[in-house]
Amino acid sequence: MELVELRSVADVITGFPFKSKFYGGKGIRTVRGENITEGKLRWDSIKCWNEPFDKKEYYSLKENDIVIGMDGSKVGKNKARIKKNDLPLLLAQRVACVRAKKHYDQVFLFYCINNPRLEDYVARIQTGSSVPHISKTQIENFQIPYLELSTQKQIAKVLSDLDYKIEINNKINTELEAMAKLIYEYWFVQFDFPDANGKPHKASGGKMVYNKKLKKEIPEGWQDKTIADWIEKDKSGDWGKESAQGNYTEQVSCIRGADINGLNGNGVVKAPERFILEKNTHKLLEEGDLIIEMSGGSPTQSTGRMAFITQETLERFENPLICSNFCKAVTLKDEIYLYNFVYQWQRLYDAGVLFGWEGKTSGIKNLLFESFVTNYNTVFPKKDIVEKFYQKIKPIHAKKQKNLRENQKLADLRDWLLPMLMNGQVTVKEAKELINQAAEPQENYG
Repeated sequence: MELVELRSVADVITGFPFKSKFYGGKGIRTVRGENITEGKLRWDSIKCWNEPFDKKEYYSLKENDIVIGMDGSKVGKNKARIKKNDLPLLLAQRVACVRAKKHYDQVFLFYCINNPRLEDYVARIQTGSSVPHISKTQIENFQIPYLELSTQKQIAKVLSDLDYKIEINNKINTELEAMAKLIYEYWFVQFDFPDANGKPHKASGGKMVYNKKLKKEIPEGWQDKTIADWIEKDKSGDWGKESAQGNYTEQVSCIRGADINGLNGNGVVKAPERFILEKNTHKLLEEGDLIIEMSGGSPTQSTGRMAFITQETLERFENPLICSNFCKAVTLKDEIYLYNFVYQWQRLYDAGVLFGWEGKTSGIKNLLFESFVTNYNTVFPKKDIVEKFYQKIKPIHAKKQKNLRENQKLADLRDWLLPMLMNGQVTVKEAKELINQAAEPQENYG
């Protein structure tokens, strides 16, 4: 397989240094380093440019352009492909755009860049101790395979079809999560759960009682309780050792704060394999456990991100699971309340409540967990309603986790196929057969 430097097959453009004081909420969105994550763009922080700009055409991004974050702790990992519905966009400073020349396929180029080879290359050549970064020249020096254009297009089509299957699963999961959240909001926020006659409780005149602690009306028979009243026990995390040594013999996959979003289906999970002491196996995660991030966060993101474990979650991993030292696992007194706890906690997190329950040591934010759960009061529904909700929501999350497991299989297959196709060790026909075998038939979830 012939390798050539990226500069010979693509143009590398670095972004414009827009003046931050002129950023606004209207205009054309700019792609900055913080907008690029592993494999996709993120828009939780948007800065737009609406000032006169004579270089607009040069710095305007196009469909299928590849953008690479040039600095930060995840330099080399943060890269994405621009989609049509992202546009219009402007390229900002410290972000590189890679655009194929005429004799090279842009989509194939993306797969050459969006794989561990670039990450390994950047890890070797990056500079900067406090803030790692790479230069335009270093990106241009990266070597990629040179194949006939027709072969590039065939490989790109196979891998794109595979990514399309992943995208379909992600769309289904988004719909499933929206469905589950809507049911929770109706039943436990608006209190319009189905009454004995199947009618919405509050809307049809069901009895409500004012609760002094919660300072609002709640359905008759419901209570106020602290979050701690829901919890039976908690388990601390364990980081163990990188390899088996001495009494560190139990192989596990360790869930870190960085893996929580991926565990929930919003990103990738790269839980490292570790080895823990046999006497610490009581810390292993079990069905019904909840993982809560205790340290980390940022000025715009509080600590307290949360994920939960189902049987389907456990089946996504080859090893038993444990959480890291910067997380805590909690087990509820009654598993039937699992999904109520999950959506209630997420509402508090999304509302920024947990910002008010943070301490700071050595520059790192810590969630004041014990203080929060023992002092924060919430509405505690009657069990018969909770049981109905549990039975309604459990299959939704089982389907979500099944889709995530399939996506992991498809992503692993994609990463394995890329070098095999380039080397000619696997034909395009064989690759299509492998993809069809890996993708499970979709089920009706409505």
